[in-house]
Amino acid sequence: MKARWDIFCSVVDNYGDIGVTWRLARQLVVEHACAVRLWVDDLRAFERLCPQIDVRRDAQWQEGVDVRHWPAEWPGATAADVVIAAFACQLPPDYMEAMAARDRVPLWVNLDYLSAEEWVVGCHRLPSVTFKGVQKYFFFPGFRPGTGGLLREAGLLEQRQAFQRDAGAQQQFLHALGIFPAADARLISLFAYENAGLASWLELLSTDGRATHLLVPEGRILGDVQRWLGLERLAAGDIRQRGALTVQVIAFVPQAHYDRLLWCCDFNAVRGEDSFVRAQWAGRPLLWHIYRQDEDIHLDKLDAFLELYTAGLSPAARVALIGLWHAWNTDGDMAQPWKRLLEHWPEVNLHAETWCLEQGLQADLATALVQFYESWI
Repeated sequence: MKARWDIFCSVVDNYGDIGVTWRLARQLVVEHACAVRLWVDDLRAFERLCPQIDVRRDAQWQEGVDVRHWPAEWPGATAADVVIAAFACQLPPDYMEAMAARDRVPLWVNLDYLSAEEWVVGCHRLPSVTFKGVQKYFFFPGFRPGTGGLLREAGLLEQRQAFQRDAGAQQQFLHALGIFPAADARLISLFAYENAGLASWLELLSTDGRATHLLVPEGRILGDVQRWLGLERLAAGDIRQRGALTVQVIAFVPQAHYDRLLWCCDFNAVRGEDSFVRAQWAGRPLLWHIYRQDEDIHLDKLDAFLELYTAGLSPAARVALIGLWHAWNTDGDMAQPWKRLLEHWPEVNLHAETWCLEQGLQADLATALVQFYESWI
């Protein structure tokens, strides 16, 4: 019998949490023959990543996954063999009772937030609270050995490398999305939270000696782009040019298309967790906009990643990259940090690919979860 999995996702940050759980659910079905129900409380947000979703239906099949609407009033359901509470979401009380009522209690996992901090290794797979004999365990994605690894589908890196070697395939993909960059233009994607430092970066790009084509998916950063352009509104499909900078707003695309968009770009500015990981698999230089927390404790998490990520860089390139990331995540002026990064571009570009391949040597998150369940039973 296939192991039955229930994954619960409470959408908090629009797309990051559903992005992670949707990828995980599909991979468990396709690569590990698991029967997966994905419980989501906001199907409207899910629809942006999976346009086939019918937001009016409480139950539907999408790509082999049993997708369920998680309503305020719990509809009742038997508990699965493995129960994943994504990002510490609270399970319905009646479902917890159903877990405790099983003859064989399920494996209950809190799939935590991604972090590069050292303490994660010591907490990974440790027991947490219990409910009527059902034990919950911490499970941490991560970059270090001894963590749960990162979401990575089988063959992903090989597919990415083949795509990046095929200029015709890249052009065909971009043209299908209505993207026609100049032959010598630097292609950058920008998916970020609101950022007061954006204007200084855009101003520099507009006066640069090299053309830049900036792709901006619909999202929270769009307001800052509008203000810099002096416009009241920007929408998907709009293209504006100022000096050497072309700004193009693009609609949300399915996850597989977003992956390829990142593969096409020379530089990717990303936010949250899902796009952050996918930008690393692109093997291209990136800029992470981490979710801001009270008292700036998010900067500790940022620095923990930078310590790992920049370890193989020369001192000067390391300083340049860290300076850019810190400016971006403190709403600082981006002009000088961007100029300094460009001085080390060949090294930073090569390093992005090296880091990607090194991370690809670790077990992926879905496989690590399956192995945890197999060892637990």
